[in-house]
Amino acid sequence: MAATSAFAATAAGVAAFAALLSCLVLSGLLPKKQNRRRRRGLVDAVGDTPLIRINSLSDATGCEILGKAEFLNPGGSVKDRVAVKIIEEALESGELVQGGVVTEGSAGSTAISLATIAPAYGCRCHVVIPDDAAIEKLQIIEALGATVERVRPVSISHKDHYVNVARRRALEATNRAAMHGDAREAESNGFIQMNSHAPKQMKSDIPSCDCKGGFFADQFENLANFRAHYAWTGPEIWEQTEGKLHAFVAAAGTGGTIAGISRFLKEKDPRVKCFLIDPPGSGLFNKVTRGVMYTKEEAEGRRLKNPFDTITEGIGINRLTKNFMMAELDGAYRGTDREAVEMSRFLLKNDGLFLGSSSAMNCVGALRVAQSLGPGHTIVTILCDSGMRHLSKFCNTQYLADRGLTPTASGLEFLDSR
Repeated sequence: MAATSAFAATAAGVAAFAALLSCLVLSGLLPKKQNRRRRRGLVDAVGDTPLIRINSLSDATGCEILGKAEFLNPGGSVKDRVAVKIIEEALESGELVQGGVVTEGSAGSTAISLATIAPAYGCRCHVVIPDDAAIEKLQIIEALGATVERVRPVSISHKDHYVNVARRRALEATNRAAMHGDAREAESNGFIQMNSHAPKQMKSDIPSCDCKGGFFADQFENLANFRAHYAWTGPEIWEQTEGKLHAFVAAAGTGGTIAGISRFLKEKDPRVKCFLIDPPGSGLFNKVTRGVMYTKEEAEGRRLKNPFDTITEGIGINRLTKNFMMAELDGAYRGTDREAVEMSRFLLKNDGLFLGSSSAMNCVGALRVAQSLGPGHTIVTILCDSGMRHLSKFCNTQYLADRGLTPTASGLEFLDSR
């Protein structure tokens, strides 16, 4: 009888605890268990990345500084979303067919994402990359099975700029597919061409075997880039913050990320402030703050071979893209190479975050926004990629020493007081 009473008391206690636990979860006082749904293939694994609190920066500023951990995408960067959207829209429109080749001019991350994603759609990838990009990016792209063509860095107005070469390669692949189609049709009709009238083969670095046409991804001007973040990344940030954020900040290369996210957030709540953080030599800071697209280097006639002088890769530009023009911004900040380097080392030491150059610059921007707005605000930025694809440059001790950028800060004193 005593045992029965003890059992009943224990059962009642367990039931009461379970009820209390359920109330706490429903009230939000305890975290809900994350939904670890099964993903259907590689493409379905893109997106839904966590929004993490950057503890060191949050504690230092009194703000909640949150980073969208895009380096956890299958291809290792925020550009996976763009690759998916560009390829899906091209397949839907018929501009790309299965077995076709996607071409792109890229300094690294978009190329890696396209090389990762294209095979999942039954397509191939051809990348044209400037030869001063980090060597490990080229190695990753080749390891993923894409063909890589390296060219010297020149102005976008030059016919041999990597973007312009990539555009030509797509056209060459499409023309070759058309010629092969005409030849097969002629052969099936029993028509044999004389050698003197045979079509000339176009010179191209794209493999000719069973080519089914080319498609130029055109990440800078293709608004699928913007749409990927407007319809996908922005809504994720809004849901993850439950709409309780005060500011968003990011750098821009193609402009798709900052444009898509800023426009979505502004439509949800016009009070959300959106800012650009711009690296050295880029003209976007002046465009946002003064309405004029120029850089100090251009004004003084000191433009370098790249059109900007920075060790960060994938951000900064000296022209307005269709994607960037979709952005809704409240202001802009300038960042420096030293700030990006020091920030990357600070975050590695204090948070265990091993970030690439654009991610580090974004965190510089988040810190500037926090200092400007003051404590008590929630600020979101993008952790674009990890440091794993920056080993030979941004994360290389000798490379930094040669440029006078050896990190020396022990805290956040490296941030310029501008």
